[in-house]
Amino acid sequence: MHEQAPLLQATRREQHGSRYCQRVRKAGGLPAVVYGHGREPISITLDSREAVRHFQAGEKVFRLDFPGKKEADELQIVLLKDLQFDYLGTNIVHADFARVDLNERVRTRVAIHLIGESKGLKTAGAILMHPVNEIEIECLVLEIPEFIEVSITDLDAGQVISAGDVKLPSQNMKLLTDPHSIVAQIVVQVEVKVGEEAAAATSAEPVVLTAKKPAEGEAAKPGAKPAAKK
Repeated sequence: MHEQAPLLQATRREQHGSRYCQRVRKAGGLPAVVYGHGREPISITLDSREAVRHFQAGEKVFRLDFPGKKEADELQIVLLKDLQFDYLGTNIVHADFARVDLNERVRTRVAIHLIGESKGLKTAGAILMHPVNEIEIECLVLEIPEFIEVSITDLDAGQVISAGDVKLPSQNMKLLTDPHSIVAQIVVQVEVKVGEEAAAATSAEPVVLTAKKPAEGEAAKPGAKPAAKK
């Protein structure tokens, strides 16, 4: 894992503030911070295109290398903890990393990949719902998976796969997400039709509140409604 983790070139960032970070981003850099393991947090700059490419590939653990590094900036193993996006929610503008030991247990979120074609989708009006696309687990840094595959081949209409049903790759892993959270579900949409009787009921004759009162001794006409009382 140590040797296979992507290597990111990092440079220390002495200046802080939103304006300075904007200049870093315009120059193709990605502002980030590294903290943890009883050491002082440090602000760094990464190559934005390289870092984002690894993030989008689902990488979690990285090796940070500092060109011209000092003793305090030796090669560090870090875990991606958080990403911040712009106001549109499309571009990554900041990253948080935590220093880790390869043998320690950490909490992390892992993407869920649904595989197979559900037999329930053959039902008329059936659609696949995927409310939860990642789960949180606790595991060794060495065992962090890039993603977890969940087969939906046998998922029928009306059935649900919850987080508790997901088989974790290792027995040493612990599920932290609510086990009742829905990972996949086949829902059948039902078309509601209005019958002729219901339509007829909506077009019933309105109540007449100002019907003419029959003259004295004159019988009321069939179907006429009494006049409203004043």
